[in-house]
Amino acid sequence: MTGPCEFPEAGNGTSESSATLLLVAHGTRDPRGGRVIRQLAHTAGGRLGVPVRTANVDVVGPTVAEALRGVSGRVVAVPAFLASGYHVRTDLPGQLADSGHDAEVRVTEPVGPAPELARVMLHRLREAGWRPGEPVVFAAAGSSDQHALGDVDRAAGLLGELVRPGGEPLPATYITSARPRTSEVCARGGGGEFVAPYLLAPGLFHRWLREMPSKAVAEPLGGHSEVAGLIVRRYLDACRGDPARSAVAPTA
Repeated sequence: MTGPCEFPEAGNGTSESSATLLLVAHGTRDPRGGRVIRQLAHTAGGRLGVPVRTANVDVVGPTVAEALRGVSGRVVAVPAFLASGYHVRTDLPGQLADSGHDAEVRVTEPVGPAPELARVMLHRLREAGWRPGEPVVFAAAGSSDQHALGDVDRAAGLLGELVRPGGEPLPATYITSARPRTSEVCARGGGGEFVAPYLLAPGLFHRWLREMPSKAVAEPLGGHSEVAGLIVRRYLDACRGDPARSAVAPTA
């Protein structure tokens, strides 16, 4: 157990109470996605020794407002997103503001990009049979948001340092909405590459990857212990009040 988060009170350095961990995902109708989020939240909350809630910003519930119903005291909201796109920068703060929660909520950086995720992706590649020197295609969900695309480029760079140490950077490819498209890159490679999905959970995008020509498609990040550990790190950064790593959600 890491210990509870207690926000310092302004001016005296004391604290009031532990903060609930709110893990916020996009939302999916695939039940496996929900299970991954709940597993990560349970593991991270257990390490921290704090109450845990989960929520989604789209597609299915519980909504942010529903997840916060009955929660008293302060909250640390960790966006379970792999890049800081519209949902992270606009939807989540807006939904927190509209939730009616009357205590302070701190919003952390999204889960990705981060070195921990690159290490998990390497582990998943090895599980799929990848060996050093074999080609890798980095595959992410696409976006029209330049902030999100920049984060994905950084994530691809982090994995590239592990699979191509000292070699050429590993470029990002996109399953949809942006280019280069993963399907086109896999087709040009003749199916000889291993595909590394930059996806948190299985679902439609992972099924599409499996339909593309490749040597093998690794599993998504999933409920790996390093992903849970990253959520713990995001939570604790917010507790420390580092302005570069957390933000206070606007009040309604």
